[in-house]
Amino acid sequence: MRPTRPLLLAALSVMLVGGMAAPASSQSVPSIAPAVETPALFDDEAGGNANGDDPAIWLHPDDDEDSVVVTTAKEGGLNVYDLDGDLTQHFDAPAAPGPDDENGRFNNVDVTYGFAGKDLAVVTDRGRDQLRFYAIHDGHLTDVTDPAVPFLFNSTQDQVNDQETGYGLAVWKDATGTYALVSRRHKTSIGLFKLVATAGGKVGYQNVRSIDLPASFTLPNGATWAPCMEPDELAQVEGMVVDQQRDVLYAAQEDVGIWRIRADLTTAPVLIDKVKEFGVPGTYDPETEECTPGADPGYGGTHLSADAEGLTIYYRADGKGYLLASSQGDNTFAVYRRESGNAYLGQFRIGPDNGIDGVEHSDGSMVLNVPLGEFESGVFIAHDGANTPEVPDRENTNFKYVEWDDIADELDLDVDTDGWNPRD
Repeated sequence: MRPTRPLLLAALSVMLVGGMAAPASSQSVPSIAPAVETPALFDDEAGGNANGDDPAIWLHPDDDEDSVVVTTAKEGGLNVYDLDGDLTQHFDAPAAPGPDDENGRFNNVDVTYGFAGKDLAVVTDRGRDQLRFYAIHDGHLTDVTDPAVPFLFNSTQDQVNDQETGYGLAVWKDATGTYALVSRRHKTSIGLFKLVATAGGKVGYQNVRSIDLPASFTLPNGATWAPCMEPDELAQVEGMVVDQQRDVLYAAQEDVGIWRIRADLTTAPVLIDKVKEFGVPGTYDPETEECTPGADPGYGGTHLSADAEGLTIYYRADGKGYLLASSQGDNTFAVYRRESGNAYLGQFRIGPDNGIDGVEHSDGSMVLNVPLGEFESGVFIAHDGANTPEVPDRENTNFKYVEWDDIADELDLDVDTDGWNPRD
């Protein structure tokens, strides 16, 4: 185990809030059928090193049928799909600045509306430690990244090449401006960056502040625990989402659980749910590059199997709605109330149906409550980290679209297509 590290937030006490009902057995978790899938992405030279990760939905201002889904494919760049799952546009990730430097690698994406007169897709470039920006008009994207954007977390290209770089992403706006919350790979850091309009219609950003989430925890038995990681790595955050009406950030620390914190990063974070593996000791084996777990002391949660990944919010009227989280370790999605307390409501998986395979090892996801073409009750879109049919020696990923009302019917959730609109 790594040595104990002092916590940046010394006064932080790890708190659990919300309902802690016992989870359903794997046999009783409802399976929801996907309605649409995007083409296969292959993470090899023949496939352009494309590895799907995170989706975002852009809502057309006049015709919901013309809305688009923007997704990251890591070294494979950025892909845009229509509501039928067909590819409509592609952007390559930037080339390495030098022969020994890292190529661009697009990790997470989010959408914001009405920044300096533009709708934007915002992307973390993990390879280059930068944000990139794409203006969206009538479903067509145009790169508007200021060429002078700085590194997010590093000072030199040599540091960037170590790849402790920008990773997870959530975009947030309030009366003071539009912001990107960005996590750092292999660290517990989250940074707040303010978007700025620059010359020629380009977009850049300025650093506002950052925090470090805890890297180690005091367990009820008095022992100090930290997730077992490779040397010099900490339990990172990737999945993030901001409740736009409450200015609250939810951040999924992969081997720890889900945190809630003010979106401006000015309050102590609260741990609203833990992964089942929380508190389990582990020993790292440098030969196998894997951790061997010890005895479970029983301090973990009951809903999330590590890694805790993609987070997204289904909005309803009157401040109600649902927070959805990818429980990557058991290929399910956990649902919590959006309201204060974030009570746990249930679990579902996306299973195979009608020639489309299910979802496994899901990273990013997004839900939208408004009608979108044939998805009249809204849509949930999830990354599938193990797309089939399998192709020998080729890592195969894509994205699945699911009718929201199919999820709502199985978990006794509400459908509210009028309660919120991301453009308001």
